[in-house]
Amino acid sequence: MHPTPGPDGPAVSRLGLGCMSMTGSYGPADPQEAAATLLEALGSGVTLFDTGDFYGDGANEELLGRTLAPHRDRAVLATKTGVRRTAEGLAPAGSPSDLRRACEASLRRLRTDHIDLYYLARVDPAVPVEESVGTLADLVAQGKVGRVGLSEVSAATLRRAHAIHPISAVQTEYSLWERHVENDILPTIRDIGATLIAYSPLGRGLLTGAVRTTTRYEPGDFRATAPRYHGEDLEANLAIVDAITHLAAAKDATPAQVALAWLLTRGGDVIPIPGSSRRAHLRDNLAALDLRLTAADLDAIDAAVPDTGAQGARYGDHGIALIDQ
Repeated sequence: MHPTPGPDGPAVSRLGLGCMSMTGSYGPADPQEAAATLLEALGSGVTLFDTGDFYGDGANEELLGRTLAPHRDRAVLATKTGVRRTAEGLAPAGSPSDLRRACEASLRRLRTDHIDLYYLARVDPAVPVEESVGTLADLVAQGKVGRVGLSEVSAATLRRAHAIHPISAVQTEYSLWERHVENDILPTIRDIGATLIAYSPLGRGLLTGAVRTTTRYEPGDFRATAPRYHGEDLEANLAIVDAITHLAAAKDATPAQVALAWLLTRGGDVIPIPGSSRRAHLRDNLAALDLRLTAADLDAIDAAVPDTGAQGARYGDHGIALIDQ
């Protein structure tokens, strides 16, 4: 167990569970298997469950609500809001009325009277972050939210937000091939005493070794529009995967376990939330908790991964435009 978010937040497991894939963001998912995965995670000691109101247009929160409500006292529920779906994709929705309405809807879907950790998923450029965070602070005062978090923000925006209300956690992509947070964001997170919640710690499946140049993505799979999973970018990135796979074989481990074990060396205030909708993947991921990487292993990983990390953008143009720079 590790205290997060923030120094006086609820205790959570060293690995959390990202739930986005349970409702089709990476192709079709079996709802019964997804529910079984949630329960097995809980039974295995996982306590942090991460979702968002825009995952499956609310279906993801409903799944967690149906499955985890009988075990609410054992689950730390984290969800995100601040965006809405349009014909062109996600659009910002960070006004006070947007956030209040979204919170009530999430509480209903999650079948709970409070959200343990509530993130502003993206900063709305039309709304000062102070206004959005002030609204989340009001929800804390009303007892509907326990802690406030931000996702994909710059260090400057994080400091502005934290001046309005303590930011307990920042969620952003972080993995052995996506280390941009180490430049400014992670030092700022540590300076304010928050926790980094690392999403896509397995490179959206690529660091598991399951994706190759012949992979064809199912309808609705996010990776179909992300540049680094296609063409020359993918070919370059598979060289990283092959190197990690070789290292994993030498340690009688899987590439996913090596990738997660690497993140666990980054500090106790970094909590990876690998996503899974299947129990077999969950078990593989949890085994990373027992894998120890030596200094030589870490040096080998650094040598295998270019300083620039993965080749190609992690989102398409529309997704990049939503990220606070």
